[in-house]
Amino acid sequence: LGEIEPDSNFTAEDFFLKSIVYREIFLTTQCVPIIVEQSVLNRRVDTRVDEMVNAELVDEVWQIFIQDAYYTKGIRWSIGVPEMARYLREKKYNGVDESKKMILQASISSINRNTCILICNQLDKIQRLINEKMWSGHHIIATDVFKENRKEVVDEEWRNTVLQ
Repeated sequence: LGEIEPDSNFTAEDFFLKSIVYREIFLTTQCVPIIVEQSVLNRRVDTRVDEMVNAELVDEVWQIFIQDAYYTKGIRWSIGVPEMARYLREKKYNGVDESKKMILQASISSINRNTCILICNQLDKIQRLINEKMWSGHHIIATDVFKENRKEVVDEEWRNTVLQ
């Protein structure tokens, strides 16, 4: 995110070219993809989005919110920004009430759904790299780590399963 200007028109071709650079970095630094079963990953996404909201995600998005901006390119296309645009427009004019709370909940649900879609797309791309491009690489199955519910247990499992 720090490399690309927020309002730049970062195209699919730009993304493709940048992904080649990062793929080479991953290969030369021997980074390892981490794989988690989809159902477990979806539950983790829901939990993670809730953690982000509790850690002031709404305030972060508010800081870059511009009433009439297009939320289809640059940093404003990041997950969470387009989904919260309606809520932030309402908040700007009318403070907070029950209808805005409902809009915020709908925004959070959209963030969860869109994040899961993004993850599915990323997993499909990784699988295509493996199948079509014969991209061999090491990976770690980390499903058991994310089956845990308590953060302390997840952190310990992460250290024991993934980092070692």
